Amino acid sequence: MSTATKHQPHTDHEHVHTRDCGHATVQHNDHVDYLHDGHVHHDHEGHYDECSLQAHVPAEDHSHAHSPDCGHEQVHHNGHVDYLHHGHRHAEHEGHYDEH
Repeated sequence: MSTATKHQPHTDHEHVHTRDCGHATVQHNDHVDYLHDGHVHHDHEGHYDECSLQAHVPAEDHSHAHSPDCGHEQVHHNGHVDYLHHGHRHAEHEGHYDEH
């Protein structure tokens, strides 16, 4: 999952995110991250904060292989695809999946 490394407000963000706004969501600790246009952010005191996607956190072991036709929602960013399912966001990495 994403982690906030420091307070990084996302400026000039006029869109108001909601669970029904159409952007992919991921539950992260005590808040919801919204994913779009290569950004991951969450509501914080009247603005949106950017989250970092740099942490390497291997996902739980599962036998499912993600692919464009696997049926899970896809999020394209930073030159790769993440797959969303069951509250997880997986990215393929060196023979396993990472949690983003």
